[in-house]
Amino acid sequence: MDASTFAAVFITLHVAHSVGDHWVQTSCQSADKGKRGWVGRLAGARHVATLTATKLVLLLPVAALLGLNLSILGLLIGMGVDALTHWWADRRSTLAWLAKVTGKSEFYSLGTGAHPAHPATADGKPAAHLGTGAYALDQSFHHLWLLVAAVLITTV
Repeated sequence: MDASTFAAVFITLHVAHSVGDHWVQTSCQSADKGKRGWVGRLAGARHVATLTATKLVLLLPVAALLGLNLSILGLLIGMGVDALTHWWADRRSTLAWLAKVTGKSEFYSLGTGAHPAHPATADGKPAAHLGTGAYALDQSFHHLWLLVAAVLITTV
């Protein structure tokens, strides 16, 4: 592996992740992927399918234009690990469990009414905010696995 290949792959995956997770994901997928049973599982699978397609649509032309030497096996393994871990975390109950067992439950609830210091206006109504602890932990988890995926894609 060459460091510039790894850097190009990681940067492309990171950008594609942001586009796929925020622009390509449908409102229905976002609302339903955390639901119990097959409704949630299938909504999560549809989201991960469009997210993975977005990553490939951006990564393959970048790899071709930059002359990156990536193997099909590396792409399959790296993208597969990324897809599976993304689906797992996006089921929501799984990430909430991980936050609980790592002592991050309070941070996970940050920005929601469940947090002891939830944001409120002077009249006690919910205040606008830029995000939640759950969202920050979700994105951080995905970024970790994007790094793993980039290593796998560029070394296998």
